[in-house]
Amino acid sequence: MAAVPEVQVLTTPGEVRAALVGRGRVGLVPTMGYLHEGHATLIRRARAECDVVVVSVFVNPMQFGPTEDLAKYPRDLERDLGVAGAAGADFVFHPDASAMYPAGFSTRVEVSGVSEPLDGAARPGHFTGVATVVLKLLNVVQPERAYFGEKDWQQLAVIRRLVADLNVPVQVVGVPTVRAEEGAAGLALSSRNTYLSDEQRERATVLSRALRAVQAAYADGERRTAALRQAGLDVLAQEPELELGYLAVVGPDLLEPETLSEHPLNRVLVAARLFGVRLIDNMPLDIVSGEQTP
Repeated sequence: MAAVPEVQVLTTPGEVRAALVGRGRVGLVPTMGYLHEGHATLIRRARAECDVVVVSVFVNPMQFGPTEDLAKYPRDLERDLGVAGAAGADFVFHPDASAMYPAGFSTRVEVSGVSEPLDGAARPGHFTGVATVVLKLLNVVQPERAYFGEKDWQQLAVIRRLVADLNVPVQVVGVPTVRAEEGAAGLALSSRNTYLSDEQRERATVLSRALRAVQAAYADGERRTAALRQAGLDVLAQEPELELGYLAVVGPDLLEPETLSEHPLNRVLVAARLFGVRLIDNMPLDIVSGEQTP
């Protein structure tokens, strides 16, 4: 068995800047750690397109609310280094909170509009934390390309808006959601899936099944968002342990009109709590140009 390439760990912005001098095209994969195949897919994409790949591993306290799971969020740096190295990363940037938010830190980055509905409404302040830490990571690493998974579709929209509005010289690359192929087939990969048992993960596939039901109704010609949404709600109703946060059928602005206009960025998004774990997922409605699902 081939040895996994060794990844160099950097812990301060200064170490990152020194390590990247003269290294060519830099790709950044921002993560909160506990890496899985979804993250590995992002890293492999960056490896194929860039000269050097940096993976950040930082559980960002600013994007967690006071009642959320910051303290118990899964962490395993050695595991992360193995996944990152096997996928082709050169460096892992693993700062502590004081390196990212030193004493006296008082700046927040807010992106209005796309950050306000859905998770923005359900988790006040969440996207301020996301936008702030992502802008800091982009400034520290200064990559040509930054890679984000489409599973966090609203987050991706917020980051694209941030980069466009502030003229940040980076290409934001969205990569389709990676899903389980066996057992809980169709379940979007997430670090939070580790909170669930095998049986619970299998039952959590109700989320992807509901999204596919909306896709199917859209493919049949339905454009009324209420009717599309109902197709998904009918599936979600089959799981008695599900506590629905939202199921939204949206256009490119992440707003839900009465009737959708044709657009490749039309999307269906869901957030729900299952067995005490909050999960999110989404799929494109135009499955010809978007993500195909198992």
